[in-house]
Amino acid sequence: MIQLKAGQNTVLTGDIVRFSAKAGAALDVSALVVAQNLRVLDTGDFVFYNQTEAAGVTLSEDGVTIRLAEVRADAQAVLLVVSADPAAPAAPGGLGAVTATLAVDDIATAEFAINPSAGETALICLEVYRRGTDWKLRAVGQGYAGGLAVLLTAHGVEVDEPATPQSGQPGQRSAAGLRDAEPVSAPGRASGQDTISGPGSDDSRAGGPAPLEVAHGLERLWMIFEDAARSAAALISSRDYAMQRLDQELSAAVSDPATRNTSAAEDARQSAQRRCDDLIATAESNHLRDSEQLMRELADADRQLPPSLATWDSPAWDRPPTPSDGIRLGELYAIERGPLRIPYCVPVPLTRPLWIDTETTAAATPIVGAVLARLLAADPGRRTLVDMIDLTGAFAQLVGPLTPVLNGPPITDFGEISARLQALVDAAELAELAYSSGNFTPPTEHRVLLAADFPHGYQASDAQRIAVLLMRGDLIGLSTVIVGTDESDSSDGTLAMLSQSCRHLPTMDGTPLFDPWTGSAWQLDLDLLPREPARQARFLRTS
Repeated sequence: MIQLKAGQNTVLTGDIVRFSAKAGAALDVSALVVAQNLRVLDTGDFVFYNQTEAAGVTLSEDGVTIRLAEVRADAQAVLLVVSADPAAPAAPGGLGAVTATLAVDDIATAEFAINPSAGETALICLEVYRRGTDWKLRAVGQGYAGGLAVLLTAHGVEVDEPATPQSGQPGQRSAAGLRDAEPVSAPGRASGQDTISGPGSDDSRAGGPAPLEVAHGLERLWMIFEDAARSAAALISSRDYAMQRLDQELSAAVSDPATRNTSAAEDARQSAQRRCDDLIATAESNHLRDSEQLMRELADADRQLPPSLATWDSPAWDRPPTPSDGIRLGELYAIERGPLRIPYCVPVPLTRPLWIDTETTAAATPIVGAVLARLLAADPGRRTLVDMIDLTGAFAQLVGPLTPVLNGPPITDFGEISARLQALVDAAELAELAYSSGNFTPPTEHRVLLAADFPHGYQASDAQRIAVLLMRGDLIGLSTVIVGTDESDSSDGTLAMLSQSCRHLPTMDGTPLFDPWTGSAWQLDLDLLPREPARQARFLRTS
């Protein structure tokens, strides 16, 4: 049986899984069937004593049983929860140590020991979640000090005032009565807006700084990002809850005109402020702990990652080049949440084009240089050919180092744009014909299209050609990078569609991106190619 650590996951190979848990305190076991945003779709997705079944999920005296094939198709995961039994005497210090066990087809498969330290009375122990057509198990351990109420609220279940259990029926209760609680930590998760989209690949990240499989470097970094996003969401939720509760308690303290100026009212206000400060301090301490763990994992990973995913200071740039499944674009951060900076990486080839939002191409040159350096490093086993459109000559300093991989001189005359784009379209269409006839062979070259100053100086037909490459460019191994103003709201339908189909990289400070798991806001600090010629030559590997 596997002994899981927080954040660790494993593939589930059976059809039926059963969750159970034990602790020194009396426990209730429940489950939440949630969508990708970790929220229930309706009240029937909360499985507990008064509602013991949902599609594929059943609660019994033995625990929660999940028949994976029967779980609703639009569900992303089943969260497996324990909480203090309200009918039992309250245990000092919360739940205490909890051991969660998962059996697969009646064989005990995984065990996760959780040691809450902040008075938690409800825990998300494990998560059974989809990855493609498979199911996986993740050790979570996310704790809530106040009980089940905020755990449920955070996942979309509405809760009401407490209901007093009837005599002789201590276990019968509903979602009502689960209130006045707050999230504490998320150790298992390390716990018109632009949403950051991920690599769309499976995840296999183990807990702690385990050896990194280079072939899966991109997905490992995205799993770290997911952990950071969930930890950030726990911090934000705790801060919001603390301030809302403080506002309510301060309002209550002054609600009676006869007592609002008394010493009792002042004591109540001070007590409310202390409770607020203590809750926020606990949440920030937990978030800092999570962040420090993730920073250690990232530092360890950076020493092992291939250069296209590594920082400029990584020793990977001094080693023989190794292929990668993605490239690094920069770092995501939030100043108000501490020092953690998460690498922002995307898959290659760039079948979803990058669009660098800028009013002046020259200002984006160091960003473009960094992207090209990593594209060149991502696939050292194949020849790279770069088609560069540079109407303003902004990339002149890059031309020298890139000469060995340029597919002809950079285009600086708008009259030459259409012919160069059409040549790429013709190659893509020939590849599509070969694919349709069964004679397709994978491309032996990595093609890169760099279209700067877009859409100024381009014909309407050029935007259409780029749109064709958006759909068929993968057949010729094409990565596309567009540099220009954001045209997502353009009155030109083709331009707007093209812009909306790209992955936008904002260059203006204060433009937030939102992670796909919790919707938390992040700032993007794009990587810049160093200006020193010697360092540029080191990173712009062309042979």
